[in-house]
Amino acid sequence: MQKNILITGCSSGLGLALTNYYLKKNFKVFGISRTKPNIDNQNFFHINFDLSQVDKIKENLTDILKETNEFETVFLNAGMLGKIKVLKDLSIEELNEVYSLNVYANKELLDILMNKKVKNIIIISSGASKNGYKGWASYSLSKAGVNILANLYSNEMINTKILAVAPGVIKTPMTDYIRFELDVNIFPSVKKLNDGVVQTPEETAIKLDNLINKIDKFESGSYVDVRLI
Repeated sequence: MQKNILITGCSSGLGLALTNYYLKKNFKVFGISRTKPNIDNQNFFHINFDLSQVDKIKENLTDILKETNEFETVFLNAGMLGKIKVLKDLSIEELNEVYSLNVYANKELLDILMNKKVKNIIIISSGASKNGYKGWASYSLSKAGVNILANLYSNEMINTKILAVAPGVIKTPMTDYIRFELDVNIFPSVKKLNDGVVQTPEETAIKLDNLINKIDKFESGSYVDVRLI
């Protein structure tokens, strides 16, 4: 029987790479994003929705997803970096905007998924959830929230393996902005990113699939950095 994959943020970057990867493997892929990617495949089902509208997620997506009762893997990938600023210059509104999309939107989706048979859920985290790089406050706080969100839901969705996964540095407009446009003298993390490995979204998709192939080695609710396995 053909297996189902659900991917949020499917229109660009890692989400798009995952979508194309699993379509090539003949999975049925359900993708959620504001913009429909240019994909012509009978196994791709796009759901047009802006996940930043957190208070409307259950209202709009519960019925759309109700006919699909089983997913092999769900990738909760949608998220945002937020503004790179020193912490004292970040407003509560700016912090809340990032936290809301990166954490609370996933909380609402997990509540919907609790009523389905889901084998694996991968919530995209970041090494920034463990390291407080200067300028990354809104992102780091939200990704730390992602880690504990995975841990908390692992105690409630006991038949689903849930991991918060740091995929490494991926070449995207977001990381290009950090690497090439920010002042390294103000934000030392720029040098760290440029000195490290920067992978393409397609390379990252393969690494995540390899992780899933050996997912039984990891305890549900844990944080996993693919660079360390």
